[in-house]
Amino acid sequence: MTNKSYSARFVAQRESDTDRLGSLLADCLPDRTTVGLLGTLGAGKTRLVRAIAGACGVDPRDVTSPTFVLCQSYRGTRNLIHLDAYRLADLDEFLELGPEEFYETASLTLIEWSDRVEEGLPAERVEISIEIAGAEGRIFEVVGRGERLSSVVRELSKASL
Repeated sequence: MTNKSYSARFVAQRESDTDRLGSLLADCLPDRTTVGLLGTLGAGKTRLVRAIAGACGVDPRDVTSPTFVLCQSYRGTRNLIHLDAYRLADLDEFLELGPEEFYETASLTLIEWSDRVEEGLPAERVEISIEIAGAEGRIFEVVGRGERLSSVVRELSKASL
């Protein structure tokens, strides 16, 4: 596996732009992709997961932050596994959840606060950093790590919100 990575930046002025990015991600990310979500409290990590879920045929109202339950699973036209590492004490606690099994399923695995468990993530993954830019505005930095996901993010960068 190569250390190749590619990044793309998306600016969302309103929540509908976040929905559009969620649709683009749902359309272009292949199954068995792990997505790490980074950002401060309130940045919009769960909001982006709702947008991706909606594009995958899951009612966005059913998507909640898994902060206290740690893991949620959603079935739609695509399957989603949604994890949250915020309340985990350490990497061992994350590994007890069995993430390796999630990485191998035909689904998208979305991990909020993934920087807290980086050592337990697959080397080939997508990382999305979210920065607050006003009341509804957000700046998304999407990085594809590895050859396969780097090319996916390169294609994604050609789309515009």
